[in-house]
Amino acid sequence: MSKKIKIVTIGGGSSYTPELFEGMINRKDRLNIKEIWLVDIEEGKEKLEIVGEMAKRMVKAAGLDWEVHLTLDRREALKDADFVTTQFRVGLLDARIRDERIPNKYGMLGQETNGAGGIFKAFRTIPVILDIIKDMKELSPNAWLINFTNPAGMITEAAIKVGGWEKTIGLCNVPVGSFKMNHKAMGYEEADNILFHKYAGLNHFHWHRVWDKDGSEVTEQLIETIFSPESKFREENGVKNIDAISYNYEQIQDLGLLPCDYHTYYYIEKDMLDLGLEAYAKGETRAEVVKKTEGELFELYKDPELDHKPEQLAQRGGAHYSDAACELIASIANDSRTNMVVSTINNGTITDLPYDSIVEVSCVITAEGPVPYNWGSFPSAARGQLQLLKSMEEVVIDAAVSGNYAKALQAFTINPLIAAGSTMRAMLNEMLVANKKYLPQFKDTIAKLEKEGVTYDGK
Repeated sequence: MSKKIKIVTIGGGSSYTPELFEGMINRKDRLNIKEIWLVDIEEGKEKLEIVGEMAKRMVKAAGLDWEVHLTLDRREALKDADFVTTQFRVGLLDARIRDERIPNKYGMLGQETNGAGGIFKAFRTIPVILDIIKDMKELSPNAWLINFTNPAGMITEAAIKVGGWEKTIGLCNVPVGSFKMNHKAMGYEEADNILFHKYAGLNHFHWHRVWDKDGSEVTEQLIETIFSPESKFREENGVKNIDAISYNYEQIQDLGLLPCDYHTYYYIEKDMLDLGLEAYAKGETRAEVVKKTEGELFELYKDPELDHKPEQLAQRGGAHYSDAACELIASIANDSRTNMVVSTINNGTITDLPYDSIVEVSCVITAEGPVPYNWGSFPSAARGQLQLLKSMEEVVIDAAVSGNYAKALQAFTINPLIAAGSTMRAMLNEMLVANKKYLPQFKDTIAKLEKEGVTYDGK
């Protein structure tokens, strides 16, 4: 058993926290936990208290002596931490609603981590993660930073390349979902863990190949089962938060790689945009649906008898994030050599990207951190998109740190889901003003825009 550890979760008032505790409880024999600190901000105090009390009930029901602390003082929590997990949302769900509705108003995709919405989530979040790292350098210099705050790839890259915190690992639930789906498609039970997966790409923009237990590649078979025009498999087994519109089967077949669900926004962009605009017109963007679901979850969490994760949490759209974080922590703490998909430093794993890029790839998780499996190069059909998206991420990070309007405009121009032109500029300006409270680095630009008459109408 490893030494007693201290875990700090920033964004502890999240609706995902019960899954985090379930994951830790399920690994109690591998996680020698002394204390867990749940941290939030003043605006999240009520949710922190509700979910924090539920977390304490879960620990008690499991018969464990872990100390659970709730605090609004991040520095108090971070002192001597071994692991820091981040699951916060700057601006709360109202900011996500703006990220989705404003682009829709301009006839463009509104989505949490893609397009203009993903860029603005990065603008709000990157300065905060860098502030957290400043505190960690002083108070918990040996801690691992486990990030599953979206956009996870860009946040991880900013933490490592700008913040200088190399002990940062990014996590996403999408590979976990495809792992489960592929086993089911091959007729295996999820728990069998028979298939070997190799993933490579960026967060929410990766591809993967799959092999069976006898070493035979089954990627083509899975493409046929999941993506053929006659198949309903993906429609019935896909992720909760992305509409399962059919891909162009011939394209996926020619590519010879299994895409992640977020590729729908790029491979069948117009179809996904039409669905998004339809939801926008009804006042049912994904963010608005999630806000309603989250409200219902917190009503459940208030029940003083509830001491386990409710099934309804799976409808939230981010199932498996927290469980993956717990597996990652346990594997580092015990040098378990578990195979996982994480965002980490490329180090030559994908030859099409810079050596120091942050990529999302299959790794062996050791006490020293992730050791990626080599991927090599992508076929031309994937390589160009991959390099474009990575360039866009680099410019977004630069803009988020500098508050430079020209760089923000550049990021919008590069992004393939944003139509360049005067409408793009008007959308960028309105999103800057709408996010005024959370973008101090753009203060001068926003003041200038407001003086010129740019406003946000709340729609």
